[in-house]
Amino acid sequence: MKIILASSNQGKLRELKAWMKDFEVYSFSEVMTPFEIVEDGDSFKENALIKARAVYKKLNNKSAIVMSDDSGISVNALEHSPGIYSARYAGEGATSQENLDKLIQTLKDKDIKRTSAYYTAAIAIVCAKGEFCVHGWMHGDAIAQKRGDKGFGYDPMFIPHGFDGTLGELDESVKKELSHRSRALELAKILLKAVV
Repeated sequence: MKIILASSNQGKLRELKAWMKDFEVYSFSEVMTPFEIVEDGDSFKENALIKARAVYKKLNNKSAIVMSDDSGISVNALEHSPGIYSARYAGEGATSQENLDKLIQTLKDKDIKRTSAYYTAAIAIVCAKGEFCVHGWMHGDAIAQKRGDKGFGYDPMFIPHGFDGTLGELDESVKKELSHRSRALELAKILLKAVV
């Protein structure tokens, strides 16, 4: 089964492809000319569906299965920010490093060294049989410093519950077991087998 991923985020693509080894997986930029998708939804679910719908429509192929992910970190002490704005927290076109630096600086400005936070992943699937969306979460703490160089995005400042290290310090196999995206992907795999 061929699945088209509606994402150009290299970190996400790497994780998604690693998890979907049972399937033939391509990023949408491998099968068509990349185009901009405006993510203007009010939730992770809406944004994931917007991306999957846009790529499915552009493919114009009834047998296509398009999957997309929208995810981010929510910090409780910051009224659940950045949330759905995680990828553009430091502004449109901001790099992952700039977003990470801004969140760390925001915590420092508020004199917060450590606070509860959680990651959300919404994975949408659009195909001839309909539109579907599943979610996964990972809870822990956000810290006002960067530790480790593994993972991507906000991983170096997030300590999952039950661990002392950040996702930037933990082995990739540990992250794969407990991440929000892994949990959502397990549900997505079940869904994919049901819709083919």
